[in-house]
Amino acid sequence: MTSLLIKISQNRYKDNPRKGIGILSGVVGIICNILLSAVKLVIGLLSNCISITADSVNNLSDAAVNVVTILGTKLSNKPDDKEHPFGHGRIEYISALIVAFSIFFVSYELLRSSIDKIITPEKVGYSVWYILILTAAILVKLWMAIFNHRLYKLTGNLNLKAVCQDSLNDCIATTATAAALIASGVFGISRVDGIIGVCVAVFIFISGIQIVREILNPLLGQAPSREITCKIEELILNDENILGVHDLIVHSYGSNKIIASAHAEVPSDFDLVTIHSIIDNIENEIKDKLGIIMCIHIDPVEGGRERAEYFAVTKEILKNVNSEYSFHDFRYEKNGDNVELSFDVVVPFEKNFDSDIILSELTNAFAEKAPEVKLKVTVEHPYT
Repeated sequence: MTSLLIKISQNRYKDNPRKGIGILSGVVGIICNILLSAVKLVIGLLSNCISITADSVNNLSDAAVNVVTILGTKLSNKPDDKEHPFGHGRIEYISALIVAFSIFFVSYELLRSSIDKIITPEKVGYSVWYILILTAAILVKLWMAIFNHRLYKLTGNLNLKAVCQDSLNDCIATTATAAALIASGVFGISRVDGIIGVCVAVFIFISGIQIVREILNPLLGQAPSREITCKIEELILNDENILGVHDLIVHSYGSNKIIASAHAEVPSDFDLVTIHSIIDNIENEIKDKLGIIMCIHIDPVEGGRERAEYFAVTKEILKNVNSEYSFHDFRYEKNGDNVELSFDVVVPFEKNFDSDIILSELTNAFAEKAPEVKLKVTVEHPYT
């Protein structure tokens, strides 16, 4: 069923399969949730079980969330315009936040109604048919969770991950509801309905927090994946005229718009027109292969045997100071008997640093190994 629906969607949206899959998730969710809501509402009213009635309202709110998913998918795929030259891709994150906040709302409503049920318990009706229908509802929601998980893996759309988590929450909530119905209807434990409802509400709230944290990361500007940065650096360094690359920065404006910049080290005596052409070709190759708009800054580097020797000395000294540190943008300048070395030291984010201490350690090390050297060092955390 899942493969068939995906194939139909991709055939209909050949120009933008990702958009089609987002809309597919929303349409399937609306149909399933409205049907489940109607069935659970009938059972809830007949059994006088607050958990089932709340679950029915939850499914109805899920249908509204699916509408948000469709709207978010369509709006995020709008083309660039004058007010939004980088596109509308981040709308996808906003709509995913709406899905996450709907999870909080459901958690609150379920908690409130469950507490009322604990304070003033009521007799719950019981029928084997109720349990069978709820079991079928659990299976439908489980399929929806698997369905949306697969769609998320295909697209990386955070809306679909949130919907997947919401469907899993519903599976747990409905399972707990069925258990409460059995405990109350068969064994006469009247308050168990409300107690189980409180437990489920807390679980749903925690899952909502996890979803929000994951959505906020791209909105705040999370570091790109190592896979992406390695691919960019590899494409830049493929040309033999590029000596090194550093200060790679990647900005994401949604899945459809990624912009990156980097500094490429090139020989200082290289023909400017030629190296400009090489950089243009690299930028075009990155756009063609990775879909990333690339801007590369040229850093001229003086060559020669002495520079290579001081580079090796610097590498050895920095390794002795801390093997987790790295350096880039290495520059060598000689004035008479004095040598000036300038470079940037990169400290992992996991390590706190005091730039004065690091500079002092480097200065002392160079004073012993290469006393003619004057240092100009910048200490920083990486951008990737």
